[in-house]
Amino acid sequence: MTKILTKHFDTEPKFHELEAYRRLGGYESLKKALGMERAALLEEVKKSNLRGLGGAGFPTGMKWSTVPPEDKVPGPRYVVVNCDESEPGCYKDRVLVTRAPHQLIEGLLIASYVIGAKDSFIFIRGEYQVQYEILEKALAEASAASLLGDVKIHLMRGAGAYISGLDTALLETMEGKKAWPRQPPPFPTVAGLMAKPTVVNNVETLSMLPFIVKEGGEAFAKLGTPKSGGTVVFSISGSCERPGLYEFPMGVKLRDVLAACGGPLPGRTLKGVIPGGTSMPPLMPKDLDIALDFDSVRAAGTFLGAGGMIILDDTVDAVEVAHNIERFLAHESCGQCTPCREGSNWSERILERVLEGHGGQEDVDNLSRVGDNITGKVICALGDTVGMVLKGYIGRYPDDFKKRVTHG
Repeated sequence: MTKILTKHFDTEPKFHELEAYRRLGGYESLKKALGMERAALLEEVKKSNLRGLGGAGFPTGMKWSTVPPEDKVPGPRYVVVNCDESEPGCYKDRVLVTRAPHQLIEGLLIASYVIGAKDSFIFIRGEYQVQYEILEKALAEASAASLLGDVKIHLMRGAGAYISGLDTALLETMEGKKAWPRQPPPFPTVAGLMAKPTVVNNVETLSMLPFIVKEGGEAFAKLGTPKSGGTVVFSISGSCERPGLYEFPMGVKLRDVLAACGGPLPGRTLKGVIPGGTSMPPLMPKDLDIALDFDSVRAAGTFLGAGGMIILDDTVDAVEVAHNIERFLAHESCGQCTPCREGSNWSERILERVLEGHGGQEDVDNLSRVGDNITGKVICALGDTVGMVLKGYIGRYPDDFKKRVTHG
């Protein structure tokens, strides 16, 4: 299978250093990009069918094309790398930064050239101290080698808030404000950081750009499915023999991913697979032959998300899983929207009552009702997730909930 981002991870232990990265062709794509027209580069990104790999899955080229041209909106514009990886189950951006920081920097410079940004930012999760230092060193190496050109890349650290992983909340944080998501429109590409046109993409998405520039958009698109080009990196954990980072072509079967990582564990049966981080309802054993791309997974009633795959086996209690997720979401809710602020805490308390053996069927019914009253009635996806997770686990594992309320 073709690998793009992790191709050299097993063979080049110093891939994080500039000398090794350049020896293996690093920064040649940037050189090629700078010799192309910006419009032509944008067309290659569109042809590639690259989609946002941080969770939303929005077509990257289409997103960039909504940045207004300089003659209509003069002044600065920015590219922001979202490295505030806080979704439980997701750790691929951490590994990509650790093992291939120059791959990200090269992609960021290409994106900055396409939209005309002279100041770009890498916003990194506050807990990622090691990765921050790796990026600092890599940026110093690139600067000393005169690779940054006229683009200034700024490193910024988050403060541990899950909500800052959402693009508009991240921008509020960067401006020194409370991490409250904004209600679009306008979208960040029109009025983002400091109300200027801003492109926000995650680490994995931007790291794909050197390959797209080198091989062409069509070559990247052919690796995946008709609407989701290239490859996808999964960070796999849970009931499996070989947890870790795996890169597959978009559209790989769930069955093949489980075979690669050795899940579920011997002697256990599959109960479900959380495909993209705990915010996503699980895929079921009947979904083993589903193609893992954005559209196919969505059609199955969940989302590919950020590729944080968690394998659940038959020892798992769905009520406990739902409670664990809802407790996290209640703690991380920014409190801006009443349905999310109140509903997430209600959900946590109701699930606690059920787990303590004091619940009844009316509690399960109330959880579904609370979920309905949150989803679609909030500003950001965190609130939607509160309701989606509740309904997802109740609908997929009714027997676990019935057992809890019947037998305590």
